[in-house]
Amino acid sequence: MTLTKSILSYKLYYFIGIGGIGMSALARFFNHYKKEVIGYDKTKTKLTTQLENEGIICHFNEDVASLNLLLKNYTKDEVLVIYTPAIPLIHKEYIFLQERNYTILKRSQVLGEISSQFRTIAIAGTHGKTTTTTLVTHILKCASFNCFSFMGGISNNYNTNILLGDINNTNSFFVVEADEYDRSFLTLKPEIAIITSVDADHLDIYGDEQHVKDGYLLFSKCVSANGTLVVKKNVDNDLKLTSKRLVYSLNLDTEYCADSIKIEDANFVYNIKSSIEPINNVTLGLPGLHNVENSIAAVAVAQLLGVSADVIKNALRSFNGVKRRFDYRVKSNSVVFIDDYAHHPEELKATIGSVKKIYPNKKVTGIFQPHLFTRTRDFVEGFAESLSLLDECLLLEIYPARELPIEGVNSSWLLNKVTCNNKKLVTKEEVLDYVKNNNIEVLVTMGAGDIDGLVEPIEKILKNKI
Repeated sequence: MTLTKSILSYKLYYFIGIGGIGMSALARFFNHYKKEVIGYDKTKTKLTTQLENEGIICHFNEDVASLNLLLKNYTKDEVLVIYTPAIPLIHKEYIFLQERNYTILKRSQVLGEISSQFRTIAIAGTHGKTTTTTLVTHILKCASFNCFSFMGGISNNYNTNILLGDINNTNSFFVVEADEYDRSFLTLKPEIAIITSVDADHLDIYGDEQHVKDGYLLFSKCVSANGTLVVKKNVDNDLKLTSKRLVYSLNLDTEYCADSIKIEDANFVYNIKSSIEPINNVTLGLPGLHNVENSIAAVAVAQLLGVSADVIKNALRSFNGVKRRFDYRVKSNSVVFIDDYAHHPEELKATIGSVKKIYPNKKVTGIFQPHLFTRTRDFVEGFAESLSLLDECLLLEIYPARELPIEGVNSSWLLNKVTCNNKKLVTKEEVLDYVKNNNIEVLVTMGAGDIDGLVEPIEKILKNKI
């Protein structure tokens, strides 16, 4: 469905799946412009509570009768319905609205409509896109750019997943995390785009790795004719790109890369080689070599827009990261607790590898909750290999999200393939008992399901031990 009028010309914006990180950002965007915003989600969370505190009405039952009463206050032309693909198409409210021919758009389509009003910077990648999006946003804010940003996580610097600028400023930038799920990123028309990684994922949508690559190749062609694609070296090789682009890497001989990388007080300090202006003695306020690499991509974008080296250095030093992205919850001489959103084998490998590099003489305990039966099935060997890097592995059952169980695909099957000596299948209750009753040196929680509900209880237990 295409719109026949401006995205900001509706009176009611009704969200089906308002509690998602991307959907909640859109809800906040329209709420900022004094629109009526109401939404449904399956469960009440901290994020939906925050939305309610901001004046957005949320409900948690598929209530067609109440929805019908609400809609009687508006004509059909005054209502825009926005839904997430995570909502099943048999959802009662979705069917009700579809049958009555309301204007219904996917989240990605709405993002595309919004981004068309701005100079858009879109960050894509199987992993690394949330941190890179938030880094770009922070640098531009530190440089006093007028920018809007839709981030795929909660920025620790701003305690939100959305930043709003002046929509009347004709030189406004729109920084957006470009989601590959359901090929959503193909609705965007960026002036600058980043591709951080292209690993096989979402095979329930794409089918196989080649179709994932095909999707990213199409995304690369969405960049405007006079724009720039910033792409990681191995992605450039995989996609066999030929159009105008700027190539970066961690430490290869590319236009942007790092050298003289060292660790000081658990922070990475390094120089950045640049085709525009080299930057020396950079300190990143976020651990992990993968985040050093993410920062290089963000710096490339900032320099394309004319941000000075001094502003970039100060921004990187003051960057506090993203909630659930290598997020330090406890950091003392006796115990360290890090929470991370890692839910793909490559993300697990990067997170665990970074932890072991920073704390080489400490015992590393990992608690992982697999996300989706299909992802576990498709990448079980990769998950096992990554989890085997741990000294201790505690495995929760698979978080199903939108999926039904698949026979034989469960956490016991995965655990049998993990080779570290100390491994155990646990319930959430058993996790807390284990943390309370065992010697913990460095603990990492990982996963994209509801494992985040364990973070605060674990944090409290560990702080009481200090």
